[in-house]
Amino acid sequence: MKARPTIGIVSPGDMGHALGAVLVQHDLRVLTNLQGRSARTVALARQAGITDVSDDETLVRKADMLLSVLVPAQAYAFAERIAVAMRATGSTPLFADCNAISPRTTLSIERLLGEVGAEVVDVGIIGAPPRAGSAETRLYASGPDAARLAALNEYGLDVRIVGPQVGQASGLKMCYASLTKGLTALATQALAAGEVLGLGETLTGELRESQSGLWEWFERQVPRMPPKAYRWVGEMEEIARTFVDLGLPPQMLEGAAALYRLVEQTELGAETPEERHRGQSLAEVTAILTEALTKGTKSAE
Repeated sequence: MKARPTIGIVSPGDMGHALGAVLVQHDLRVLTNLQGRSARTVALARQAGITDVSDDETLVRKADMLLSVLVPAQAYAFAERIAVAMRATGSTPLFADCNAISPRTTLSIERLLGEVGAEVVDVGIIGAPPRAGSAETRLYASGPDAARLAALNEYGLDVRIVGPQVGQASGLKMCYASLTKGLTALATQALAAGEVLGLGETLTGELRESQSGLWEWFERQVPRMPPKAYRWVGEMEEIARTFVDLGLPPQMLEGAAALYRLVEQTELGAETPEERHRGQSLAEVTAILTEALTKGTKSAE
């Protein structure tokens, strides 16, 4: 009988704890290191049944696979931290980088961990955090060892191999998110601008009439954005970096990063996915941003 793998996840935040919960529900042991994490992350880990091992050395010794699921800006620093633990212990679990980062950043992580003998799988996650029985979350994986990660298909996850090279899965994630999250940013900005110009009702009426499909998408997607805006800033910057590396202009995604930074600085930025008070409709998100923009204009006069 094939031994069940032990999985490490850092960090068990919005996506990480949901992945861990699915694996726990399929009778896998899931570990994490909660040192320095927020009270919210600690609570999410406990809710998911994830075990805290308190330090990186124990994590790399006990885990067969380690999933890195962080905000983009923390991805490389975490890999550096884990490389130290691997070097100290001699343990090299399979490292799956599941962060929304550019192929360039992913390849730099592969080189870093390769120096201590670890194998890296590149993973691009598309979809909302998973739930038991849900098929909404896809983990696209690439690299020579992607098939090892695909073994988690037996334990409730949906891992799809897209190619043999590290960088392919992260590239897919960058292209996909440039459309979905880029369009969410553009819609949010356009609708807020329409309100500030006193044209909100006319603009929304025209969108409903001539772009009904898009309008329905905006109504679903924009209200889901505020609790995630702080994480999407770095993701847009990584997409911009990807485009630069391909010889494409990065400015649209740099603008999206700036928009999400603006959202983060308003009262919308205090929302969490578990507890929402403001910005639960498209009209409310637009109204709050309009108020923030109006206050900013007046204070600058």
